[in-house]
Order: sequence, then C-alpha cells, then structure tokens
Amino acid sequence: MMRKQFQYPRRNKGSFKRKSQILRIKPEADGNLKKVFAEIGVPEKKPFRPDPFQQQAISIIPGNDCLVTAPTGAGKTWIAEQAIREFVRAGKKSWYASPLKALSNSKYAEFSEIFTSNTVGILTGDRKENPDAEIVIGTTEILRNQLYDAMYEGRSISADFVILDEAHFLGDEDRGVVWEEIIIYLPPRVPILMLSATIGNAHEIAQWMSSIRSRKCLVVEEIKRPVPLYPLFLHPSGTILPLLTDRTAKGKTRLSKKVKSYVNSKSPPVMALPRKLPPFGDIMRVLKKYRLLPGIFFLKSRADCDQAIELCDGNRLEDQNRQLMLKRRIKDLVRQNPHLAGHRQRTRLEQSAVGSHHSGQLPAWKLVLESLMIEGLLDAVFATSTVAAGVNFPARSIVFLNSDKFNGIEFKPLTATEFHQMTGRAGRRGKDQIGFAIAVPGKFMDVRLVAKLMASPPTAVFSQIKINFSMVLNLLLSHTPEQIEDLLGKSFAAFQLLRRKKQMNMRSGITDRKFLWNDFKRHMHFLKEMGFINDAGELTDDGKWASGLRIDQPLLVAEGLRRGVFPESDPTMLAAIFAAFVNDRESDDRIQKKHLPKKVLTAFLKMRKGLRPFARDMFHKRFDVRPLFIRPAAAIYAWAMGNEWTDVLSVGEMEEGDLAMLILRTADHLRHLRTLKDTFPEISQSADLAIDLILREPAVS
Repeated sequence: MMRKQFQYPRRNKGSFKRKSQILRIKPEADGNLKKVFAEIGVPEKKPFRPDPFQQQAISIIPGNDCLVTAPTGAGKTWIAEQAIREFVRAGKKSWYASPLKALSNSKYAEFSEIFTSNTVGILTGDRKENPDAEIVIGTTEILRNQLYDAMYEGRSISADFVILDEAHFLGDEDRGVVWEEIIIYLPPRVPILMLSATIGNAHEIAQWMSSIRSRKCLVVEEIKRPVPLYPLFLHPSGTILPLLTDRTAKGKTRLSKKVKSYVNSKSPPVMALPRKLPPFGDIMRVLKKYRLLPGIFFLKSRADCDQAIELCDGNRLEDQNRQLMLKRRIKDLVRQNPHLAGHRQRTRLEQSAVGSHHSGQLPAWKLVLESLMIEGLLDAVFATSTVAAGVNFPARSIVFLNSDKFNGIEFKPLTATEFHQMTGRAGRRGKDQIGFAIAVPGKFMDVRLVAKLMASPPTAVFSQIKINFSMVLNLLLSHTPEQIEDLLGKSFAAFQLLRRKKQMNMRSGITDRKFLWNDFKRHMHFLKEMGFINDAGELTDDGKWASGLRIDQPLLVAEGLRRGVFPESDPTMLAAIFAAFVNDRESDDRIQKKHLPKKVLTAFLKMRKGLRPFARDMFHKRFDVRPLFIRPAAAIYAWAMGNEWTDVLSVGEMEEGDLAMLILRTADHLRHLRTLKDTFPEISQSADLAIDLILREPAVS
C-alpha cells in the first residue's frame, strides 16, 4: 500500500533532526484576518423564505424530472419535503432513497417529525416498518429490488414519486450501477427528483434521463453557499494565516505571500516528527482562542482518529454548565444501549468534549457523537474522510491534515468532488455567519493542491454500470434477451460513449450498446452452461429461485444450495458459514487454534471443497470469485453461540464497528435465504432462527 508523498522530499531521521525545526505553538493570527474573524457569530433569526432555486425546483417537479445541485446546507431537503407534501395531499406515494442505511435512518426520524409518524415507513434490510406508508424511506438497493419484483410480477411499482438523494453516487465505482438501474427501470409515469451537492456534469445526466424516460429532466443549480467559506492556513508556529490572496483580475486564486514562502522553503518548520501526530491539544487552543470551534478534523486512518483524542488533554470545557449538560446528555444517549456506558472513549468525551468518529466504531456510538455535535456540545470530532458523505453534522471549521485519501487500494489525491463534500460541512446554517476550511501542513499535505481545489468545480460523474449475475437473472425474469439488449442501450454508459464519439468524430464498427450487451451474453452463456438458463434464454426453476439471492456472491451461494454444502439444520453454523461470504475486508486469515472450534473448521472445509469445482469454472471464465475466509466465520459462530462481545472481538481480531457490520451484513444475507422457503424449507427456517441469534446488542441498538 504505497502512499504518494506530495510536498516534502523524503529525509532520513538524522537529516530531519538537522533540517526541520519543531516550533512551540503560540496562538497568533495574521492582522489581515481581523476583519474576517469579526464576521464570526450567530446570524440574526429571520422568518424562513424559500430561495429562488428552491421555488424553481418545486415548480418543475409535477410534470418533469428534476436534478438539483446545490451546496451542502443550502436546503435541498426542503424541496423534497414540499414536493412530498403535495403528493401526500393528492393521495399519492413517495419513495425517498439514500445510499446509506445511516442516512435512511436519519431521514426516517426527520420525516416522522415533519409528517405524522403513521404516514412514514422505512425499508433498509435491517429495518422494515410501515412498508406500505405514503412515504417510504430506504436504501437505493431496496428500491432497485422492488423494481425487479414489480417487473417480474408484471405490475408497476407502488410509488408515484421518487427522490434519489446524494445523486453523485451514480458515479460510485461499487454502487453506481444500482442508481443507473433505478433510473432505467423506473416507469416514466413516476417523476424523479435527484439531489446532490457535487456533480460537475449535471446537464449531461439530465440529457441522458430525458432521452430514455419520455419526460424532460431539468437542472436546477445553486452555487452560492448558505454560509460563506474562508480558507485558512495554520503555520506550525501557531499563527493562523489566510491561505489565499484575493482573486486576481482573471478570477484565479493564489497562495498568500506568507503561505507561499512557507511552501517554497527547503526546510520548513513542522508540528511533529515523522510518523507522529501533531499536538492537537495545542492546535485546539489556537482555534478556541479565535472562536473557530467546533471543528471536524479529517485524518487519514481510524488509528489516527483514536490517537488524536488522547492528544487533547489540554482541552477543557470552561463553562461548567456546558460540561454538566454534556455529561447529562451522554448519559441520556447511552441509556438505551448499556454497552456504551463503559465505552473506552467516554471519559475523554466527557472531559475534553472531543470524539473519534470512523467505521471502526459501533453505529450506536457514532450516533451519540453525531447527536452531541449537532447539539453544539462538542468542540471537535476527529474523523476519516468517509464521514463527509455519510452523516450530517456541520461544524464552524473543517481542518485538513492530508490532501489525499485512501480508496481501498492506495492513497490518491483528493478530487474536487471529495474536497467539496468535506468543505460542505464547514459553517452551520442558522448558527454561523461564516465557515472555515483550515489546512495544516505536514508530510501528506499538498498545500498547492488544496488551494487549487478551493476554486475547482465538482468533477464529472461517469457511468459505473457493470454486468453481474444478479442483474442477469433478475432481468431475464421479466424480459427477453432482445428486450434486455434495448435496455442496456439506454444506459448512461452507452449515452456517454455515443456523445464522446460524436464530439471526437470517432468511427467504429461496434455499436454503442455492444460492450455491455456482449458482457451480458458472456454471463448468460455461463448461466446456461450451469443450468440456470435454458436454450431459449429463459430461466430454469433453479434460475428463478436464484434470482432472489440479491447478495454479494449469488451464484456461488446458489450452487452451494444445489450441492447441499451448507449446514441446513444448524442455525448457529449456518450464520457462521454465511459470514465467510459477506466478509470482504480480510487479507490475513490466520486464527488462533483456541478460537476455531473443530466443527466450524469441518463445516467450512466441507463448504469450500464442495464449491471449489464451480469456483474454478467461474475463475477460468474470467468471472470474479472472492476468497472465503474462516476467521469471520469463527467470530460469527462465537457470537451466535452467545459469547460475550469482547470475547468475539478477540476471535475476529477486528474493531467493534467492523464486527457490527459483519453481523448486519450476515443477517441481510440470511434474510435472502429465508425467502426460499418453498424450495429449501429447512434451510429457510434455519436462516430465520440464525437471524434472531445474531441480531442483538450491541451490534444493534
């Protein structure tokens, strides 16, 4: 895992000591910032009046699709609320889809307060409440699956209006295909409202939607932030500097003179030794002096977030009433989840008003931090960059210590879209008159890149549609191969390719839809060889029930069911074996012998041996086959057997958040098994019992 080093040349330890000076941090600010800092404060409360872009969107929705791009906090959700209200008044149903379960849960709580609770339902896989409500909140995957079911049953989906939040996920490498499928499959009678803060080619997306949905898609753009953003630079001495000069006559932004001098220095002073975090307590002292808190500090790793809060010893709440309020609120929030009462970071949270927020934390603990931050009771949250897209708790300041981001394989420079997602959290509407983005120099901070990103427009979204076995099986449930070829021709990928060919005057003998259609045929041919499709291109009985397995490795699981390699009558072991299918984080599968019961090893080896010929065939035909790991299976077995949470963490050698996610995803896979009661009644019943065994606190609250 190589990480690009942006700004400073690599030096050995001796050279670092010789050339790089660590300065004592003393809170100071450049004189030019007096006027800027004078703007800090709470804006005067005014009666709400919708902005022109909000009114424009509302006027468009009844007869058209609408794509709204506006900065975070500008009021995109208000548009959805008003539109939904009109559909409810007309006795029609609305579907609000978001990419993350956490966001869906948040919207469910929010909409339940705005509308009466009996008119709102939620569907996320983990939760199913009031599914026939007039307003349904859920994940995009659930909405896509409902479209599959409706097409198979020959009916129209039970929705009259669909909102796709975080629309830039259309370009997400892993999940963008789901967004694209929804737009392609959704009947034209159902208007779509797409919401996003970060799309660079909104008009291209709208043109594509207009071309395939028999109704216009109009774009509503708002570029003005509700809270102005001012970029700052924290010098290692503790002096706050303007990051940029005023715009030049050509509209370009440049580094301020003092920052440029620092960046150009051959041996600039630093805040910490290599591989060490800076003194966050001292940094907090600087930011507190100039009223720049609360802040969200974006760090590169979970470990850094956890370590950072330990470096905030000097941060104490001076207001005793606020400290008392914080302790009381924490007590209230953890009351529903006893496991959180003894959380290892609770003392730090209460004493220093700082928290560590990342995917390694339990979902319930992250909700505690989010609630406290929203209520203004914390001074800072140290988070990984994923928080920028996953939650909604703005702060007065966003603090960057890295200009790159880990994409799962390597560290890459931040894109304009990623950067805007982060800076979108700076400045709280109704609480701040101005927000700040603060760059802190360090080994992995390219200050020039940050300056460039400040003025860069969001990056364009490109189609990420790809063929997979679940898509092939589900489309063949309700379409002929010829109809599917036409559907793939409506993809955003085909639209973008055709448009670029025209722009570049390209000539090719391959039609635009062929690259997807050929891959579809390749998948279909393999399914035919394996007995899931007949010679006429129709699903066999095996293909029909296999189409309901909308999970990570559906074909491998379907083959396992056919071969009888799963423990059909043992719910505990069934949960363990399916944990091996959902886990995709393992790289080291070593496990202590004491943590691996012989019966788990036996069941795992039986399953793997039974699937090996089929997996080998898939691999030779160039289909993706993920390895199956035994350590997550052992962890879920221990949990299903009723072992203590801390003991299960030791078995799995994973963080709490990872174990909770493994449990939730395993339960989701078991739900799909549960639906096969007509074909595999025994394993369906075991799956039902297994779900009850693993869904308990603290994995779920």
